[in-house]
Amino acid sequence: MATARAMPVPWQNGYPTSDGKPMAETDWHRELMTDLIRTLKAWYAKRRVYVSGNLLLFYEPGNRRRHICPDVFVVKGIAKHERPNYLLWEERKGPEVVIELTSSSTRREDIEDKYRLYRGTLHVKEYFLFDPLGDYLQPPLQGHRLRHGDYQPIRFVDGRLPSQVLGLHLERNGRELRLYDLVTGRRLPTPSEAAAQAETARRQEEAARRQAEAVSQHAEAARQQAEAARQQAERENEQLRRELAALRCRLPKNHRTG
Repeated sequence: MATARAMPVPWQNGYPTSDGKPMAETDWHRELMTDLIRTLKAWYAKRRVYVSGNLLLFYEPGNRRRHICPDVFVVKGIAKHERPNYLLWEERKGPEVVIELTSSSTRREDIEDKYRLYRGTLHVKEYFLFDPLGDYLQPPLQGHRLRHGDYQPIRFVDGRLPSQVLGLHLERNGRELRLYDLVTGRRLPTPSEAAAQAETARRQEEAARRQAEAVSQHAEAARQQAEAARQQAERENEQLRRELAALRCRLPKNHRTG
């Protein structure tokens, strides 16, 4: 997924794993695609949902030319193991959400060819387009929802596009496309943000552990000090008892008491 591939490479299932095209138009497109896929995978980590992208999807058995390569797509209810490509007739379920990271060079394919294929052949419930560089699409983020066999525009809510399938809102942030969780009122962390958060949590946990150890050591020192003071007091008391006993022994019998 780094650069253009020379020729389609057959796989063990008899279908190519590459169409020979570049993974993405620009660094921004590639990084954004990767971030969205990994963010959605983390979001669905505990659910039976398959998230992928830049993967050839074949939709007509025996016809290697009938394929599409969505930038990001989500399929609910199927196993999330790795695949060389996606054979619709074997999976028996197509993408429910597709996100295309579009540009002026792919505009015709994204707003015409893919639009018709996602709507009429694959019946993708929600189709989102994002133009991170603002090359042509206005507004740069647009969404379509399938209703009665046709795509209807998804309306913005508080500046974000709601996805009924994902249960998330899509939000433009400059050249980034972020996923927003209404339940928490926060954006889902990108992989780098999640790593930074995990590192911060690790450091906080380590600091808390060290503080707990310091408190424990202080308490142990105080206990040992108290024990030493107790033992010293016992020694002093014992010394006093001995001195008192010796003093009694030296007194005349008629002056002894007790």
